[in-house]
Amino acid sequence: MEQIRKTSEQAEEVLEKISRPLKPYIPWVARTLLVSTFIEDSVRIVMQWQNQLMYLQAYRGFPWGLSHIFLLINVATMLACSGLAISRRHTEYAVGGLFAVIVTQGFAYGLIFDIKFFLRNLSVVGGLLMLLAESLLAKRRSVFAGLPNISDEDQSKYVLLGGRILLVLLFVSFVFSGNFSMMRLVVSAIGGLSCLMVAVGFKAKYSAIVLVTILSVFNLAVNNWWTIDFNPVHRDFVKYDFFQTLSIMGGFLLLVNVGPGGFSVDEKKKNF
Repeated sequence: MEQIRKTSEQAEEVLEKISRPLKPYIPWVARTLLVSTFIEDSVRIVMQWQNQLMYLQAYRGFPWGLSHIFLLINVATMLACSGLAISRRHTEYAVGGLFAVIVTQGFAYGLIFDIKFFLRNLSVVGGLLMLLAESLLAKRRSVFAGLPNISDEDQSKYVLLGGRILLVLLFVSFVFSGNFSMMRLVVSAIGGLSCLMVAVGFKAKYSAIVLVTILSVFNLAVNNWWTIDFNPVHRDFVKYDFFQTLSIMGGFLLLVNVGPGGFSVDEKKKNF
């Protein structure tokens, strides 16, 4: 156990040394990655406008006109809220708007009961909760004369806890999808342990870095939509998975930036 502890501390020192020059840029990169799936989705709707209308009207029973309004509201909401999230303005409204898009699109496109869609979007919601927590913590730190805002502090604890738990659900869909292989078993074991550590808030920042690394490699190796030109429909699905994974990586990077919060093993250890 002593050897494991020493190895863990050495690994943490290496990660800290590597990440130190990048720290000033992590919040902006994290927020941009988080909303990337919404920006891509809005661009795809505009570029495939007629196909989107046809699908909603022919397969989902949307009447003419309502389908137009639905798509317009979705595009406007995703672009406006993504801009607010990146610029750190009115974050609560941005999170609420993007959450509403996830829910309404799930029902509108008939994907709400698809388990892969459900788990992935819960992970994206976890990322949005991390963004909300970052905003709450920033408000608490900005109170003049050093007086803490107890309400925001208490809220951020619960929001961070919910965000941590939801973020790791993406890995559940990864473990139970695809063909079995030794590499998948090893990655699933490492990722599963890291997910558990994130969920309970033990070495959460370093576990989040491990998960970002795994997801980066996985995304480039598996969701390489730019290599698919023979099947446009399949290409769109893979592209959707690629940007959703980027968004979840943004959520993990926000966890690296703000920490696991009060309801975590890391925070409790500080009291002893």
